[in-house]
Amino acid sequence: MKPADSSVPLHPLLAERWSPRALSPEPAVTDKQFTALFEAARWAPSWGNTQPARFVAGRRGETTFDKLHATLSRGNHGWAGNAGALVLGVARKLDEKGEPFPYGEYGLGLAVENLVLQAVAEGLVAHQMAGFDRDAARQAFGVPEDYEPLVVIAVGAQGDGDELPERLREKENAPRQRVALEELVFGEGWNSSAF
Repeated sequence: MKPADSSVPLHPLLAERWSPRALSPEPAVTDKQFTALFEAARWAPSWGNTQPARFVAGRRGETTFDKLHATLSRGNHGWAGNAGALVLGVARKLDEKGEPFPYGEYGLGLAVENLVLQAVAEGLVAHQMAGFDRDAARQAFGVPEDYEPLVVIAVGAQGDGDELPERLREKENAPRQRVALEELVFGEGWNSSAF
């Protein structure tokens, strides 16, 4: 674990959440854990309770997992094969009339954050990836045109970072960093810190 170095104490689910690439092929994601991930996502807030998030998910050893794994970029393909589950996050982009659907990506983001935090609560880790072929994912799973594949999430048990290739090992072992609060939260005007 690499807990967040925060200015005030954070809830352990937040402080302990990070995105390792070193995943252990054992143990598997259990039925209960798998269901809990999506119950957490289902109960995420969304604009007008529209619930624009959809998911395609499979556990290692299942055809769905293999099809998702095949869509990953070369940089993600190697390490993500050890995940206990792979999840494709999809956002609704058009309403019933074919008009732009408001806040679909935002709703998916909230649902994915709930899923990731539930993974931490279940003793698992999760790594979100933009490095995948959206068109291949759309085709592999018949994602309709009014939905957009946006992210693949690898979920599983944390593994040993020393087993990663050297270029990934450096990232895995690097300290976690974030922009300072003074650069994120403004008060009386832009770039006028609230802290």
